[in-house]
Amino acid sequence: MIELERAGVTVSAADGTTRVLLHPTTVTLSERRVAVIGANGSGKSTLARLVNGLRPPTTGRVRTLGLDVAEHGPEVRARVGFVFTDPDAQLVMPTAVEDVALSLRRSIPRRREREDAARAWLERIGLGDRATTPVHALSGGQKQLLALAGVLATEPRVLVCDEPTTLLDLRWRRVVDALLDEVDAQVLLVTHDLDAARRADRVLLVHEGRVLHDGPAGSTVDAYVALMAVR
Repeated sequence: MIELERAGVTVSAADGTTRVLLHPTTVTLSERRVAVIGANGSGKSTLARLVNGLRPPTTGRVRTLGLDVAEHGPEVRARVGFVFTDPDAQLVMPTAVEDVALSLRRSIPRRREREDAARAWLERIGLGDRATTPVHALSGGQKQLLALAGVLATEPRVLVCDEPTTLLDLRWRRVVDALLDEVDAQVLLVTHDLDAARRADRVLLVHEGRVLHDGPAGSTVDAYVALMAVR
């Protein structure tokens, strides 16, 4: 469960002014799959990053899995997986199999077993034949799949995905959608893919730093489409 209690974010500019990234927001998210939609710069990613403390609130509080993120940041981050839009932000090892294995170092002590588990995840996401390929030689889409595999391998209780299919073609978007449907975790999906949003149990529409609409997928996506049609 994710709970925001008047949680907001402001940042200070060099000239002494402040800018609101997210106005105080109160929501409780208990649904298995929640999507967050909105235009670029609307505050979607800011809201998502509150969930595991990557962006601390400047007002209010955030609780994830019952833990106050400000007080129990490391514990929260151990239970919450986060997939970034840019996979280069989280891929750190030389090869694909080494990168996934790095995510398993705490849960699987033995190196050989860890590598076998990493290879199994690569097979699952369609990168089995790229296990020993240097990460820098992978395509943008392959890197995005690899980043997702590394996070899923940790078996998080909450999974936050910030536009995880941006670099993927239709076939691989469907692979990711299937993985997110199967994962045994609450999923918070920030996305511009309205088809993916429509499959969510609940959708938040964020606009100019506010949750403008919150409800069933169909009505919320329709509200977003109507909003974007206004000139």
